[in-house]
Amino acid sequence: MADTSDELAKSERSAEEARAQLAGLAGEEYQAQWRSWYEAAAVFQAAVTAHAKTTGQPRHEVEQAVKKAVRHADEGPAE
Repeated sequence: MADTSDELAKSERSAEEARAQLAGLAGEEYQAQWRSWYEAAAVFQAAVTAHAKTTGQPRHEVEQAVKKAVRHADEGPAE
């Protein structure tokens, strides 16, 4: 399992929040929000690549581990 950092998780959450805000938008608002999402996603991807290179871990494993950690943290406990 890939080692992940809090900074990577924050970056992924930021990208996912920007993506979620695309729902219901159209026209110029959609385009502006899409650019925000794209930029946040690019920052996350660059951070994953740098982390993988620094730690010697496979890049795809780092990305998967971060996304899994973020998704599971957002789910919360079952009620």
